[in-house]
Amino acid sequence: MKIDDWTERFQGTRALPRPVRDRLLQVARIVRLKKGEQVFGPRNIPDSLFFLYDGRIRVSQTSENGREIVLYRVDAGESCVLTTACMLAEEAYHAEGIAETDITAIVLPKPAFDQLAAEEAAFRNFIFAAYSRRLIDLLRVVDDVAFGRIDMRLAERLLSLAGDRREIAATHQELASELGTAREVISRVLHDFQKRELIAQSRGHITLLNRAALQTLAGSG
Repeated sequence: MKIDDWTERFQGTRALPRPVRDRLLQVARIVRLKKGEQVFGPRNIPDSLFFLYDGRIRVSQTSENGREIVLYRVDAGESCVLTTACMLAEEAYHAEGIAETDITAIVLPKPAFDQLAAEEAAFRNFIFAAYSRRLIDLLRVVDDVAFGRIDMRLAERLLSLAGDRREIAATHQELASELGTAREVISRVLHDFQKRELIAQSRGHITLLNRAALQTLAGSG
C-alpha cells in the first residue's frame, strides 16, 4: 500500500499548516508489522510517537501470576497514548501491544514531537483529546472488573467483537483476557449461554444465535 500523504489520515496532523505537514513527511518513517507481531512490550522505553495508519492493536497487561487483561485497542486514525505517556516520562512500558491485524504505522521521533507540541495548538489538542478518551476507557475497564456482572460483560464483549458478523473466532482464554477474569469463569458462563440457546460453540469459534437476547442481557436492548 503506497502512502502519499499520511498527515491526511489523522485529525491532529490534518489541521496543521502545510509547511509543518511537509516537515513531518520528511522526519517521520512508515513501519509495517504482520498480524500477531509485538508492537511494543514491557521494559521497552519508547523514543517515538506512534500513529496507527491502518489496522488494529490490542494493548494488554499481564500480572505476575500470568493473568492477562485487555486495557484498550488502538484503531486506525488514532495514536497510542501509552506510547506518548511513556515517551514523555522516559519510562518503560508496563503493557504489551500486539498487532491484531496487519498494521501500518507512522513513527515520529521525539524531537519532532516536542517541537510540534510546543508550537502547534491543533497538535496539542489532538494529543490531549486522545488522552481524555483513553482515560475514560481505562476507568470503564476498572469499573467493569471491580463491579460488573460477568454475564453482562461477556454478552457485551461478544456483541462488540462480532460487529455485524454472527461468528467470532476466539478461545475461552482469549475472552478471559478480554475481561480480566479466569478461563474457567468464561467457560461456565458460555456453557450457560449455550444452554439458553443464545450462542453455539465449536473449537475456537462462537456463533451468536440470539443477538436480541444478548443485547438485552448486556443492557443495550
